[in-house]
Amino acid sequence: MTTLDILQETYTALSSNKVRTSLTMLGIVIGIGSVIAMVSIGQGAKVQIQSSIESLGSNLLTILPGVVQPGRGLVSSGRGSAQSLKNEDVDIIKTIEGIAALSPELSRRFQVSAPTGNNTNTTVNGVLPAYLEVKNLSVAEGNFLSDASIRSIGREAVLGANIAKDLFGEADPLGKTIRINNTIFRVVGILTAKGGAGFSGPDDLVIIPLSTMQKVLSGVDYLSALYVSVTDKEQMNTVRDLITTALLEKHRVDEADFSIISQEDILGTLSTVVNTFTLFLASIAGISLVVGGIGIMNMMLTTVTERTKEIGLRKAIGAKRSDINTQFLVEAIALTFIGGFIGIVLGWSIASLVTYFGIVQTQVSLSSVLLAFGVSTAIGIIFGYYPARRAAKLNPIEALRYE
Repeated sequence: MTTLDILQETYTALSSNKVRTSLTMLGIVIGIGSVIAMVSIGQGAKVQIQSSIESLGSNLLTILPGVVQPGRGLVSSGRGSAQSLKNEDVDIIKTIEGIAALSPELSRRFQVSAPTGNNTNTTVNGVLPAYLEVKNLSVAEGNFLSDASIRSIGREAVLGANIAKDLFGEADPLGKTIRINNTIFRVVGILTAKGGAGFSGPDDLVIIPLSTMQKVLSGVDYLSALYVSVTDKEQMNTVRDLITTALLEKHRVDEADFSIISQEDILGTLSTVVNTFTLFLASIAGISLVVGGIGIMNMMLTTVTERTKEIGLRKAIGAKRSDINTQFLVEAIALTFIGGFIGIVLGWSIASLVTYFGIVQTQVSLSSVLLAFGVSTAIGIIFGYYPARRAAKLNPIEALRYE
């Protein structure tokens, strides 16, 4: 029996009952399509998160009060870790070699209102002028905070792009006033929109002088975070160690009451979460593949029963066990292979629609397509083996007597 004969037999068998063949393939189509869509959405989300974090600043170290433990986030211990960073720490860190820029930050949420009658509850950051360079931001209109506004505890504010639109609509906010916690500030600048940064979202921030935030709005002298831009990426670990040593000495503690996080740390943690979530969703989708494989096995067993006489006749005229076995196995593989191809097209279409509607910029990789083909073929072999073996073992005399 030649390869061409097997393919012709397979085509004839599958096309003889198109509705049953289509319904049998449906499970594989949905399973492969779901896996392709889930993996492409996961990869797209991972790239988007990476881009967002990198856009926050280059060679950035973030110093936070408290201890960050893997899987537990910020843990506020009895050492008062939430208030462990003070203004004096800035002067200590400034003296460390290899630091390009440094910006402390005190962050709070306040209700912000404008004379237009619009108001919103958003994050207000008290910072220094170096914040613009450290966080890789730029001013679209007006100016950023100056050293003079820091020294004079100025009532000046710089708005993120979204906040400016929320408070003033299409009107020009420059020179106008906003009210934060019953204190009036004058808008001196608008940040350039950064898009879907999401993580700490500069588009949704109101930025004011650090001195004003500490002495007027919050009445505290500690910091929410310290952002350090390192001159050379290769020196990140060295600078981190120097900062750790300096702050331990300054705080007079043996164990750190602060945490230093690099972009790689954040990226690694978020990538792990995204990968786990993607694997979880793909596993759920993979269950439908198993269900589809069982459907194929069921159909092949039915086919063997229906074609018992045909199998007996072929064996009677000289067909070997291997010929019968190969024929039914190829039919099962063809079902899953065709279903897998349609599933890849379906998954690619779903991923394209997700990208089209702007939810996530998905990425359909060649590896995921090859994996889908491999999985669908493997399912054909695994779930087609038993029916094919059962057909090959049929006794030709009993098969010819079968009614």
